[in-house]
Amino acid sequence: MTLAAEVASVAPGQPFRIGLRQRLAPGWHTYWQNPGDAGLPPDVTLTLPDGASAGPIQWPAPHRIPFGPLVNFGYENATLLPQEVTPPVSLTPGQSFTIQAEASWLVCEQVCIPEEGRFTLTLPVEAAARPDAAMAPLFQQAEAQLPRPSPWEASIGFEGKEGALLLRGQDLSPQSVKEAFFFPAEAGVLDHAGPQPLRVTEGALRLGLPRGMMELPTQVAGVVAITDGAGVRSAYSLSAAPGPLPALPGGGGGLPLGQALLWAALGGLILNLMPCVFPILAMKALGIARLSGAARATVRAHGASYTAGVVLSFLLLGGLLLGLRLAGQTAGWGFQFTSPVFVALTGWLMLAVGLNLSGVFNIGGPVGAGGALAARGGHGGSFATGALAVLVATPCTAPFMAAAIGAAMALPPAGTLAVFGAMGLGMAAPYALLALAPGLTRLLPKPGAWMDRLKQALAFPMYGAALWLLWVLAQLTGPEGLAAAMAGGLLVGFGAWALGTAQGARGRWRLAGRGGAALALLLAALLLPRLHAAPAPAATAAEAGAEPWSAARVAAAQAEGRPVFVNLTAAWCITCKVNERVALDSTAVREAFATRRVAYLTGDWTRGGAEIAALLRAHGREGVPLYLVYPAGGGAPAVLPQILTESIVLRALEAQAAG
Repeated sequence: MTLAAEVASVAPGQPFRIGLRQRLAPGWHTYWQNPGDAGLPPDVTLTLPDGASAGPIQWPAPHRIPFGPLVNFGYENATLLPQEVTPPVSLTPGQSFTIQAEASWLVCEQVCIPEEGRFTLTLPVEAAARPDAAMAPLFQQAEAQLPRPSPWEASIGFEGKEGALLLRGQDLSPQSVKEAFFFPAEAGVLDHAGPQPLRVTEGALRLGLPRGMMELPTQVAGVVAITDGAGVRSAYSLSAAPGPLPALPGGGGGLPLGQALLWAALGGLILNLMPCVFPILAMKALGIARLSGAARATVRAHGASYTAGVVLSFLLLGGLLLGLRLAGQTAGWGFQFTSPVFVALTGWLMLAVGLNLSGVFNIGGPVGAGGALAARGGHGGSFATGALAVLVATPCTAPFMAAAIGAAMALPPAGTLAVFGAMGLGMAAPYALLALAPGLTRLLPKPGAWMDRLKQALAFPMYGAALWLLWVLAQLTGPEGLAAAMAGGLLVGFGAWALGTAQGARGRWRLAGRGGAALALLLAALLLPRLHAAPAPAATAAEAGAEPWSAARVAAAQAEGRPVFVNLTAAWCITCKVNERVALDSTAVREAFATRRVAYLTGDWTRGGAEIAALLRAHGREGVPLYLVYPAGGGAPAVLPQILTESIVLRALEAQAAG
């Protein structure tokens, strides 16, 4: 550390710059005015001759310095902290001008060392200031690193724990902006280690800002550092009063509303082919068979009832997500499956539907025969089956859905609900087609005794769904929660048998059967608090070669010169498990990971979590799976499709190496 001046001599009344010059050994750093999660900024106290004055330190734009789970803001290698000094006009040539400074700073690597120093700088007074040929270039370089006033219209807003900075200007475009990061002037206003997702459209830039623990100031000030398409980094100072969460023009990270609606409809249509919807497809198949030879009005009514159930359930789900976001909760697609109570209730419902299809009991209402699709004239059942289809579809994510849902959550509430409604229309489209062209049902076999056998056979997909949900619950709660869910399943089975017995009896035996069924369901409900309180199972051994995801681990692996593959998954996500079996666990992919020294990180969202939710949102997603490939040495990741193949992963690794 030295005290440097840009001039070799000073002139009376003519301002010049001095600065604390830092030259640091490799791996060491000092701190910015906001040091981030830890550290202290340098402090300089000047003693000047009478009549002289000095301005504050002018802070060059800092860099992010990750350290474990923390992120600091500061400087490495060499930097200079300039200050402007104005000598008194009473000076005369031939005199000398002496500056004394006391400075303290914190310099850190694996350990932090507080240091201090006293400096004296004596400069001759001449009629005109004379630049120092050795030092003037250093001050010019420091000036180039200082933040300039932002030339763009800026707005900052927050909604719960989510925030964003929006810049508008004609020179902003996806080609002109490669990277961006906002350094807040005050510590604690933002989560310093949190991701800041960047989305750029023509004329606008949106940068996600994760909220910190401190209360928001009246003005959120800071520095935004932008790296352009040529790799040149520039910094701009800005300040804005916090307001509503801003969105890019057209919403959703540059995805126009019309395109979001189209992708939502396509995603909903493809959702019918995803594994989690297979049990409900079986129920719909039985209902379609029942409609063979029915009157056109009946077919249309069933199609409309099912479509209404699907669309309204999607709208309800979208409204619930909006409400949770406004309340500051982190919720995304499939969020309900992070609750052990919800998973257990859904599993018990699948078991009850299977027992109904097997003939253990009969209900002609909304649940009967698999949502009453097999019950004649059950329009309420058709509606309920549509709702149930949406309920069990959420563990899956179909192509086109991720971008549509990510766009929906960045739109105003009306746009969000429109996207979710379009997704519902897409999912209901095959069945709704029967309402528009009921003549298609004539191609189906005529109703007959074969339908009872089909009905019993279709119970087994429901039992399979119940078993799968039991496995999901084991990942959420461990043995304690699993035991409670199994006991509840036994009670549901007993209640179904008691109800079926009552339906074939009279008098007091009917009353006893119904009472036994009600008591069994009550006892099952009493198990739910135990499920809610069940602790999450201890972390099991990671799969071969995998490490737990964290932002700090990503940064550390990149700093080691290694590419990083991030897999965000959940136990209840069938799409995730299929991708892992088909693509990520293949011999070719494992060999490619080993050959290229890929750091393979997995983030488990089975029971939710704000950090993973923030990472999902940072890349325009509202649910798992999400696959990211980070380049070695630093930089933004490439986002892979949600449906993986071995070749997709291998090509992504090759593209990363080539890039």
